[in-house]
Amino acid sequence: MRALVWQWSRRGSAPRFATLLADGLRRLPDTEALLSLSTRAELLRSVSAPRCDLPVATYDGLAGFVLRAAAGLFTVRPLAARIRALAPDVAVCALPGPLDLLMATALRHVAVPFVVLVHDADLHPGDGLPLQTALQRALCRRAAALGALSGYVGEQLIAQGLAGHPRPLLRLNHPPMNFAAPPPRIRPPQSLRLLSFGRLLPYKGLDLLADALALLGPQPGLEVRIVGHGPASDVLNRLRAMPGVTVENRWVPEDEIGALLGWSDALVLSYREASQSGVAAAALAAGRRVLGTRVGGLAEQLACNDLALLCEPDATSVAAGLRQLLDERVPVAGAEPADAATAWRDMAATLRDGLAMLLQNTSSHGA
Repeated sequence: MRALVWQWSRRGSAPRFATLLADGLRRLPDTEALLSLSTRAELLRSVSAPRCDLPVATYDGLAGFVLRAAAGLFTVRPLAARIRALAPDVAVCALPGPLDLLMATALRHVAVPFVVLVHDADLHPGDGLPLQTALQRALCRRAAALGALSGYVGEQLIAQGLAGHPRPLLRLNHPPMNFAAPPPRIRPPQSLRLLSFGRLLPYKGLDLLADALALLGPQPGLEVRIVGHGPASDVLNRLRAMPGVTVENRWVPEDEIGALLGWSDALVLSYREASQSGVAAAALAAGRRVLGTRVGGLAEQLACNDLALLCEPDATSVAAGLRQLLDERVPVAGAEPADAATAWRDMAATLRDGLAMLLQNTSSHGA
């Protein structure tokens, strides 16, 4: 099988997700994987830049997206010709983006079926570009099958009428994402370096974290870093004013993530809603404890993992989880970091089985 994996985001974890998926497929017997990323992808300029078999020019900002989409009719055929030269049997959208309907049209020109891996059935508040939800659902309707990274998202796709007959649903998971963080430190008693990392948006529950820290009260051994990019807000100002808390409202470059995780003893995900979490996946691969709320697919992702501690999405429960982390005498309670390479190979194997069935069905319908 020859599979083309594409993901055209410029920044964030999505290009790395696609790269790790392609690597996982390459570890399987009788499987080739090709990778398509945006020419503007930050990952391609990192120290661990992957091989990109199909670089595609995308856009900068909303105005750039409008111009790039308007020019789509003139770029589909050249893109189709480049895909034809690579000769894939099947294609996989690793995470949907605004320009993916261009890829869907190009794939139709060369009669290559594709699967969309859906991370969020509905966009979170503050996410994405205008009409991105409509664009994602239009892409899903053109796909031969859909993949969901949690049962929570899978059930949403079925309820929306996007997955099921005649469009199969492949049930997958979100493997750990390795950013080469150093191993956890042996920390002194009653000491905790706590990291909240990711986009600073309302659904991330930073207000719950602020309320929990207020309930916990000043703790001499507790250091808290809130790191990520987002709009200025009252809750960020409130967190900045708390003792032992720093707020870094900035974009974190790809090559800095490993060091950021390396600083931490544990990560807190005080989310109010979640499909699953790439931050949790990175923390588990780094061998860090994760305090997460029982919301959406996050509880499913963290369940039965020795590194994870689950709490309710309220300040009292989050504060109790923070107290438990502070009271631990060893940083990871004897747990081992997740085996990311094996997890990606296993997820890729499940996906490959679904792709093989898809190709078999496509062949039988065409016969």
